[in-house]
Amino acid sequence: MVDEDSFKHIFAQFFPQGDATQYAHYVFNTIKHTHTGKINFEDFLAILSKVSRGSVQEKLQWIFGLYDQNGDGLVTKAEMLEVVSSIYDMLGRNTTPMVEETSAKDHVERIFHLIDTNQDGVVTIDELVEWCSRDEQILQSLETLDTVL
Repeated sequence: MVDEDSFKHIFAQFFPQGDATQYAHYVFNTIKHTHTGKINFEDFLAILSKVSRGSVQEKLQWIFGLYDQNGDGLVTKAEMLEVVSSIYDMLGRNTTPMVEETSAKDHVERIFHLIDTNQDGVVTIDELVEWCSRDEQILQSLETLDTVL
Protein backbone atom coordinates (compact mmCIF):
# COMPACT_ATOMS: atom_id res chain seq x y z
CA MET A 1 0.00 0.00 0.00
CA VAL A 2 1.24 3.47 -0.90
CA ASP A 3 -0.14 6.73 0.40
CA GLU A 4 0.01 9.98 -1.56
CA ASP A 5 3.19 11.27 0.09
CA SER A 6 5.04 8.03 -0.67
CA PHE A 7 3.70 8.10 -4.22
CA LYS A 8 5.00 11.66 -4.66
CA HIS A 9 8.41 10.62 -3.35
CA ILE A 10 8.58 7.67 -5.75
CA PHE A 11 7.37 9.80 -8.65
CA ALA A 12 9.96 12.50 -7.90
CA GLN A 13 12.76 9.98 -8.45
CA PHE A 14 11.91 9.97 -12.16
CA PHE A 15 12.04 13.78 -12.45
CA PRO A 16 14.99 14.93 -10.31
CA GLN A 17 15.48 18.24 -12.17
CA GLY A 18 12.02 19.54 -11.42
CA ASP A 19 9.24 19.44 -8.86
CA ALA A 20 6.91 16.53 -9.61
CA THR A 21 4.86 16.96 -6.43
CA GLN A 22 1.74 18.53 -7.92
CA TYR A 23 1.68 16.35 -11.05
CA ALA A 24 2.09 13.24 -8.87
CA HIS A 25 -0.90 14.47 -6.84
CA TYR A 26 -3.02 14.63 -10.00
CA VAL A 27 -1.87 11.18 -11.15
CA PHE A 28 -2.49 9.73 -7.68
CA ASN A 29 -6.05 11.05 -7.82
CA THR A 30 -6.71 9.19 -11.09
CA ILE A 31 -6.01 5.87 -9.35
CA LYS A 32 -8.83 4.20 -7.47
CA HIS A 33 -8.24 4.71 -3.76
CA THR A 34 -9.33 2.49 -0.96
CA HIS A 35 -11.11 4.15 1.94
CA THR A 36 -7.70 4.47 3.58
CA GLY A 37 -6.42 7.01 1.03
CA LYS A 38 -3.85 4.53 -0.22
CA ILE A 39 -3.41 2.67 -3.46
CA ASN A 40 -2.38 -0.93 -3.71
CA PHE A 41 -0.10 -2.49 -6.26
CA GLU A 42 -3.03 -4.04 -8.15
CA ASP A 43 -4.74 -0.66 -8.61
CA PHE A 44 -1.47 0.89 -9.73
CA LEU A 45 -0.88 -1.88 -12.26
CA ALA A 46 -4.42 -1.52 -13.60
CA ILE A 47 -3.83 2.16 -14.38
CA LEU A 48 -0.36 1.50 -15.76
CA SER A 49 -1.78 -1.20 -18.02
CA LYS A 50 -4.58 1.07 -19.24
CA VAL A 51 -2.19 3.93 -19.99
CA SER A 52 0.47 1.79 -21.65
CA ARG A 53 -1.54 -0.96 -23.35
CA GLY A 54 -5.09 0.32 -23.46
CA SER A 55 -6.96 1.49 -26.49
CA VAL A 56 -6.70 5.10 -27.65
CA GLN A 57 -10.16 5.64 -26.14
CA GLU A 58 -9.02 4.30 -22.74
CA LYS A 59 -5.91 6.47 -22.81
CA LEU A 60 -7.96 9.54 -23.68
CA GLN A 61 -10.41 8.77 -20.86
CA TRP A 62 -7.50 8.56 -18.42
CA ILE A 63 -5.98 11.82 -19.73
CA PHE A 64 -9.37 13.50 -19.50
CA GLY A 65 -9.72 12.29 -15.89
CA LEU A 66 -6.29 13.72 -15.11
CA TYR A 67 -7.41 17.17 -16.24
CA ASP A 68 -10.99 16.91 -14.88
CA GLN A 69 -9.84 17.46 -11.32
CA ASN A 70 -13.26 17.82 -9.73
CA GLY A 71 -14.76 14.88 -11.64
CA ASP A 72 -17.69 16.82 -13.09
CA GLY A 73 -17.14 15.58 -16.65
CA LEU A 74 -15.86 18.96 -17.82
CA VAL A 75 -12.37 20.44 -18.06
CA THR A 76 -12.15 24.16 -17.46
CA LYS A 77 -9.31 26.35 -18.63
CA ALA A 78 -8.26 26.77 -14.99
CA GLU A 79 -8.08 22.99 -14.49
CA MET A 80 -6.09 22.60 -17.68
CA LEU A 81 -3.70 25.37 -16.63
CA GLU A 82 -3.12 23.75 -13.23
CA VAL A 83 -2.18 20.40 -14.80
CA VAL A 84 -0.07 21.91 -17.57
CA SER A 85 1.73 24.11 -15.03
CA SER A 86 2.45 21.03 -12.92
CA ILE A 87 3.95 19.36 -16.00
CA TYR A 88 6.16 22.38 -16.60
CA ASP A 89 7.22 22.33 -12.93
CA MET A 90 7.99 18.63 -13.18
CA LEU A 91 10.18 19.11 -16.25
CA GLY A 92 12.24 21.69 -14.40
CA ARG A 93 14.21 24.70 -15.49
CA ASN A 94 16.96 22.64 -17.14
CA THR A 95 14.88 21.75 -20.19
CA THR A 96 15.61 23.05 -23.64
CA PRO A 97 13.94 25.33 -24.41
CA MET A 98 13.48 26.48 -20.83
CA VAL A 99 9.88 26.27 -19.68
CA GLU A 100 8.31 29.20 -17.87
CA GLU A 101 4.93 29.87 -16.30
CA THR A 102 3.95 32.18 -19.16
CA SER A 103 4.68 29.31 -21.53
CA ALA A 104 2.15 27.13 -19.70
CA LYS A 105 -0.47 29.88 -19.95
CA ASP A 106 0.26 30.41 -23.64
CA HIS A 107 0.12 26.67 -24.27
CA VAL A 108 -3.26 26.35 -22.56
CA GLU A 109 -4.65 29.37 -24.40
CA ARG A 110 -3.67 27.90 -27.77
CA ILE A 111 -4.82 24.35 -27.07
CA PHE A 112 -7.99 25.03 -25.08
CA HIS A 113 -9.63 27.00 -27.86
CA LEU A 114 -8.77 24.31 -30.40
CA ILE A 115 -10.35 21.59 -28.28
CA ASP A 116 -13.38 23.61 -27.10
CA THR A 117 -15.04 23.51 -30.50
CA ASN A 118 -18.41 24.88 -29.34
CA GLN A 119 -16.64 27.68 -27.43
CA ASP A 120 -18.69 27.18 -24.25
CA GLY A 121 -15.66 27.57 -21.98
CA VAL A 122 -15.33 23.89 -21.03
CA VAL A 123 -13.96 20.79 -22.73
CA THR A 124 -15.89 17.53 -22.73
CA ILE A 125 -14.52 14.05 -23.33
CA ASP A 126 -16.24 14.09 -26.75
CA GLU A 127 -14.46 17.31 -27.72
CA LEU A 128 -11.12 15.88 -26.59
CA VAL A 129 -11.67 12.68 -28.57
CA GLU A 130 -12.74 14.64 -31.65
CA TRP A 131 -9.73 16.96 -31.47
CA CYS A 132 -7.26 14.14 -30.99
CA SER A 133 -8.80 12.04 -33.76
CA ARG A 134 -8.17 14.85 -36.26
CA ASP A 135 -4.44 14.93 -35.54
CA GLU A 136 -2.41 11.96 -36.73
CA GLN A 137 0.61 13.05 -34.67
CA ILE A 138 -1.43 12.98 -31.46
CA LEU A 139 -2.89 9.59 -32.33
CA GLN A 140 0.56 8.20 -33.02
CA SER A 141 1.81 9.73 -29.80
CA LEU A 142 -0.98 8.01 -27.87
CA GLU A 143 -0.13 4.72 -29.53
CA THR A 144 3.49 5.00 -28.39
CA LEU A 145 2.61 6.49 -24.97
CA ASP A 146 4.59 9.63 -25.78
CA THR A 147 1.62 11.86 -24.99
CA VAL A 148 1.69 15.50 -25.94
CA LEU A 149 -1.25 16.39 -23.71
